[in-house]
Amino acid sequence: MKRWFHPLLASLLLLPVAAGCGQASGTQTQSQQSTVSAGSAASGSSELTVYTALEDDQIKSYLESFKQKHPETKINIVRDSTGVITAKLLAEKDNPQADVIWGVAATSLLVLDQHGMLEGYSPKGIERVAPEFKDTQEPAHWVGIDAWETAFAVNTVELAKKNLPIPQSYEDLIRPEYKGMIVMPNPASSGTGYLTVSALLQLKGEEEGWAYLDKLHENMAVYTHSGSKPAKMAASGEYPIGISFGYRSITEKQKGAPVEVVFPKEGSGWDVEANALVKKQTIKPAAKQFLDWAISDEAMKEYNKNFAIVSVKGASSQIPEGYTVDPLQQLIKNDLKKSAENRDKVLAEWEKRFNQKSEPAN
Repeated sequence: MKRWFHPLLASLLLLPVAAGCGQASGTQTQSQQSTVSAGSAASGSSELTVYTALEDDQIKSYLESFKQKHPETKINIVRDSTGVITAKLLAEKDNPQADVIWGVAATSLLVLDQHGMLEGYSPKGIERVAPEFKDTQEPAHWVGIDAWETAFAVNTVELAKKNLPIPQSYEDLIRPEYKGMIVMPNPASSGTGYLTVSALLQLKGEEEGWAYLDKLHENMAVYTHSGSKPAKMAASGEYPIGISFGYRSITEKQKGAPVEVVFPKEGSGWDVEANALVKKQTIKPAAKQFLDWAISDEAMKEYNKNFAIVSVKGASSQIPEGYTVDPLQQLIKNDLKKSAENRDKVLAEWEKRFNQKSEPAN
């Protein structure tokens, strides 16, 4: 079993995932080209368009400290799943609409950087960010804020009705008794889906990895276009097993769903949620201000309410609520650069083999 661990990361801030992180009343949902504004524009104020794959129920609370610090800046959030946001940015390459990318998979930002779409900028405080969480170029083309990892959300009531055990590993998921009971995200549209597929190919190697995914496909009911949705479907009992990610699986359990959160024995795939400055003819000063804030202590405190591993060292090192093992020890050895370089090839092969079970696109 390959696990990823670095002594530097042992000192990263680890705090409990906040209980009851449901969407606040009045929060507007973001999707594709629709926008929701944070703050109102005053005379002489600036306006930013921010593309993000952060969860809907995180964005409003995250932005509170930015609005307090920079009330003169109006933020227009464009939110969607990782794959959709990545595709949107690539489609807009020659006429970029976003000013800033916030909380999108580092593997996606590496792809965008390969296309020359990111402007180098090292935000204030970047020296506090652990080396594994930021670009090696100077100035940096991307800076991470947290890591998220593969987890299974398993409905214990539904499995008990069928007298089936709770799967503890990737290998358990391909047992024939789970046929038609599993849902997972489509890796072309979901960052969680891609980090899971990439992890399996890295753990098992190309040939064995694809053979495993063929077997998993036999048990799959549907591939969703959201990394959160499998956990929600498992929580509601629609399907007993959802391959999702730690944060969403834990919050569904905290809301009272009969869910057990399982981190696979072989190790979890993972990626880094990261920020970047979009290369365009006019770079707004407020865009750099936003990126400075996005790795500030205030922002890190908010991220850490939801994610076990954040990119800036803090005072606490306790194991977060909902984790049965040290989350750092749970992560596989993961080559983010290789994962980004192989993304198009892996997605093309995955769609050729498995896309027929994907839910209809919105």
